[in-house]
Amino acid sequence: MIKVNLLYPATAGGRFDHVYYETVHIPMAIGMLGSALKSVTVERGVSPGAPWPASTYVTICSFLIESREAYERALFPNAERLQADVANFSDVAALIQFSEVTLEHSTAR
Repeated sequence: MIKVNLLYPATAGGRFDHVYYETVHIPMAIGMLGSALKSVTVERGVSPGAPWPASTYVTICSFLIESREAYERALFPNAERLQADVANFSDVAALIQFSEVTLEHSTAR
């Protein structure tokens, strides 16, 4: 399994529309990735206050996918459409991290 992480840095003056991202962009991505997608999470950065530092990222989105090849087969035909939609929710460029999932544990039901 791989995880594709999109990390949107918290930048001064940066724009990020969480509602659009969560209700339009991510459902679009889910539909395009189809059966290649095993799960998706979206996290909003929060500032916990002192003594903790401010969040580094305004949003982190993680797609759990069976393999890099499955991700590419599903994404590449749709990449241009997804990329064009970014301007609708953000002017902050995402950092992309591909990771091999070596351990995952959840008690969520």
